[in-house]
Amino acid sequence: MSNLDISYPEPGYQALIFDLDGTLVNSMPAHFKAWCLALEDHGSPGVFPEDVFYAMGGRPSRDIVEIINGERGLKLDPERVALSKKRHFMKELDRLELIEEIASFARENRGKVPMAVASGGSRVVVEKTLQVMGISDWFDEVVSSDEVANGKPAPDVFIEAAARLGVSPSNCVVFEDGRAGIEAAISAGMKVVTVPTQFNVQ
Repeated sequence: MSNLDISYPEPGYQALIFDLDGTLVNSMPAHFKAWCLALEDHGSPGVFPEDVFYAMGGRPSRDIVEIINGERGLKLDPERVALSKKRHFMKELDRLELIEEIASFARENRGKVPMAVASGGSRVVVEKTLQVMGISDWFDEVVSSDEVANGKPAPDVFIEAAARLGVSPSNCVVFEDGRAGIEAAISAGMKVVTVPTQFNVQ
């Protein structure tokens, strides 16, 4: 994923907030493989097509299972499937790579403005991903879906990140690739830089 068409923000922003999966790190193929294996573990292979997976990017795993249940008439246990998915993803960490255009912008701003990661992933997975990529110490704060009442597309993770950084939401710029995350950032009153993927470019 190179030569991304990105409109970087003009100087003057007071904080930068980054989504993780599909924005800073090219981890979505690994997440999709983990979903396929987890759903197969629970007797429901093939119920989560790749385009639907990308459309739900950024939502917490438990929420996704509940959506799949509703759309497919299934009764999968959200907690058990989410745990299975997490376990499979942890085996895929060697497949991850930085999305260099976004990582370079974060690297350039490191130590110059407050920065946070706000992810729909669980705390354990988010922290492990940052560690494997060697970028944990770039960010002042990390907010996961575990730490807020409502996951994306609700604005909670972004509002929490801004509060921890001590910056008004209107002075934050968010980098996001997922539709749910873009909606969440807009709802939070933040400026959004859309990171293009093959699934969100119309």
